[in-house]
Amino acid sequence: MTSFPRDQWYVAAYGSEIVHDLFSRTICGEPILFWRTRDGAVTAMPDRCVHRRFPLSQPPSRLVDDQVVCGYHGFTYNSSGQCVAVPGQTRIPRTARLAPYPVVEQDSFVWVFIGDPANADASRIPRAPWLVAPDYTTVCGMEPLRARYELLVDNLLDLSHETYLHGGYIGTPEVASTPITTEVDEDAGIVYVSRHMDDAECPPFYSKSTGLQGRIARWQDIEYTPPCLYKLHSRIAPVGSVPNPDGTDPDAFHVEVVYAITPETEHSTHDFWAVARDFALDDEDVSAFLAENNRTVVLQDVVALDVLEQVIASEPEGYQELSINIDTGGLAARRMLKKLCEKP
Repeated sequence: MTSFPRDQWYVAAYGSEIVHDLFSRTICGEPILFWRTRDGAVTAMPDRCVHRRFPLSQPPSRLVDDQVVCGYHGFTYNSSGQCVAVPGQTRIPRTARLAPYPVVEQDSFVWVFIGDPANADASRIPRAPWLVAPDYTTVCGMEPLRARYELLVDNLLDLSHETYLHGGYIGTPEVASTPITTEVDEDAGIVYVSRHMDDAECPPFYSKSTGLQGRIARWQDIEYTPPCLYKLHSRIAPVGSVPNPDGTDPDAFHVEVVYAITPETEHSTHDFWAVARDFALDDEDVSAFLAENNRTVVLQDVVALDVLEQVIASEPEGYQELSINIDTGGLAARRMLKKLCEKP
């Protein structure tokens, strides 16, 4: 059993993070070098020279046109990872090459495949189309988490913690008091968790962005595709409002919250987050408010999970935790992740 599910696609970065310059990020314990070539494509390869393992992202390593020059001894690689120059000789060793990682740029994310490249089926990458849709406006960010990625999965699949950890921002009493429904699609590999609050307090996160006041109908529909992508479909509307039979929903505000949960190491995680909305599309004040407040909520999670990581690391072997009804989605996700990790 491996520490991370392999032969899987993971979000490595936002597309906007990668330009024509050297960029490194560790994914599932593997340091990976990225850059965008002059024709706009993203390339990814191991972030270490084949000669003496010097990190190619470390100055004085540099990018010259579409070739990276190692800052230690000058080994030079093209965008496919092939070594094209070595110091002091014209013959280039046959094994002097970096095996490229499969990369796909989709829905504002750069996805990288960790595992056997022969199994890199891009059709398996889950979609988050709202992040680039013209009828949505998106704010986004990424926070480093000094905790294992499974803790973030648990956190996001049990939103009852909003009531206690995020009060004054996104949490209200109804989130914790309203029962959930959980469904697992084993064939598709998706966990669904839903909580529909028909008469709830409107938290500041929504009252200040939508203008709704008082009581609201608030729906939370979670869709988690292990190991990486989490989507929260949020519906905020006046009490009594429901979607039309044809699926249109003119009285409601819709917010798509997307998290990419990417392991960095066994005890650290890249916590990518994005909030897309279908209202106030050109209102920069609303964008600034949602960006600041969602980052605050994310950082509250980060503080809590960093503490929890330390608690778990120090507890005695065999400690038994207690689970209840609100944990059904998280427990289903754990089973799926364990199954993925056990795949040969």
